[in-house]
Amino acid sequence: MRLVKGNNFISLKDYDRDDILSVMQGISSYDDQNLKRFIPNNKKKLIANLFYEPSTRTSSSFYAAATYLGHEILSINNVQYSSVAKGESLEDTIRTLASYVHCIILRHSEEGAAYSAVQVSDVPIINAGDGIGEHPTQTLLDLYTIYKEFKRLDRLTVALMGDLKYGRTIHSLIQVLDLFDVHIHLIGPHELKLPLQYYKKEYIESTMLTENIAMSIDVLYITRVQKERGAVGNYAFTREDAMKLDNKCIVMHPLPRNEELGDWFDSDPRARYFEQMSNGLAVRKYLLGEILG
Repeated sequence: MRLVKGNNFISLKDYDRDDILSVMQGISSYDDQNLKRFIPNNKKKLIANLFYEPSTRTSSSFYAAATYLGHEILSINNVQYSSVAKGESLEDTIRTLASYVHCIILRHSEEGAAYSAVQVSDVPIINAGDGIGEHPTQTLLDLYTIYKEFKRLDRLTVALMGDLKYGRTIHSLIQVLDLFDVHIHLIGPHELKLPLQYYKKEYIESTMLTENIAMSIDVLYITRVQKERGAVGNYAFTREDAMKLDNKCIVMHPLPRNEELGDWFDSDPRARYFEQMSNGLAVRKYLLGEILG
């Protein structure tokens, strides 16, 4: 299923490897432009940024992307001051906003909320993260960061480290990596093990970043403990771990970060998490450009 005007963007499960590669090329075309240039738009649309959970990067990059493309944003970033505080259902909120706007960007705390929104919306829904389910726009910028670095998504070895149980960025990313010739290592505490439904292939699992794993990987993707979802566990990327990594390896993190990745690594030439963050603007400009036309 290719991304076309008027489509919802809910899950990367709807896309095959050719679609993903096409999307990478599409994002490149936006990345090659001056990202902070305002584009006159005689087909200006109104977009709702509906966030039931806190967000910095996803919310603000969608806001910036829409603004640079010449659209207007209706922001609802604190639903406690909306009718949600009065007990209004997600479905009724979606019905209301869909009668005002041309597209709804939805972040919600419940897995499957984006699918529920699609059932009652007359306008496209973009999933900006639903509980522990998926975070497909984050996955696109993760993939694009890897694609920019290696000029491919095949013949790579990727280690996913941290909260594999509750981390929705992990859940989205691993599903797409499985479409490609990628060897995957899972690293994290036993209590934060990847849920069974995401085991589509055999993965190498470990509770720590061993020297053998570290020297073989191209990408180390670290996530924080999702404490707001009830996750309990401790782990950290240490200076000793950094010494084990090959110089060609890049280190990624979807942010925000806590104790699992210290700022001591920020100046390391292998750090890519700030570039990863900035790639979010190109990705979200591409999505809005394709969906809204």
